[in-house]
Amino acid sequence: MVNRLRSITGVRKVGHAGTLDPFATGLLLVCFAGATKQVDQLMALEKEYIAVFEVGKQTDTDDITGAVINERPFGHLGKQQVVEALEKYRGEFLQVPPAYSAVKVKGRRLYKLARQGKEIEAIPRRVTIYDLQLQNFALPDMTLKITCARGTYIRALARDVGNDLGCGAFVRELRRTRIGDYRVEDAMRVDNFERDFSG
Repeated sequence: MVNRLRSITGVRKVGHAGTLDPFATGLLLVCFAGATKQVDQLMALEKEYIAVFEVGKQTDTDDITGAVINERPFGHLGKQQVVEALEKYRGEFLQVPPAYSAVKVKGRRLYKLARQGKEIEAIPRRVTIYDLQLQNFALPDMTLKITCARGTYIRALARDVGNDLGCGAFVRELRRTRIGDYRVEDAMRVDNFERDFSG
């Protein structure tokens, strides 16, 4: 993405505020030239996501790109049970990053160790979820609206909620809809940017 934008604009200094998982869609803030100095400030802004969790299965990446490692029945689940399970994830709490993440352990990225088949216990990190709403409940899917602070892993949230419900869960769809006051509906698509700015 960054290299593509450099080639379009001819600007060497290009930075983005907050990486999206490969399967995810939505808003990405991109800074050019002197504006790259604002990247850290922008990354600290709260983020909003719409996520679809699929229950009854666990994957090794905690998302749709991974291999299914466990399947469990979910017919016992009711909407109120899910609402109650989500309560503990509002506010500040400790979260263990996914095995496939960019978090470093002893100087090495977890995802690199995971790809080598090495099981490394990640250190829990303090994260904050400001708001967590169940928007739709249609098993095996449930759609959540999540507003959170920097460093929160939605994949880890799906994993933990699924474990609490006793059936497992993974993120099937993920869309970032807002970063601070920046909203996805006001954003420019990359292909449109290329058309308008490549000359």
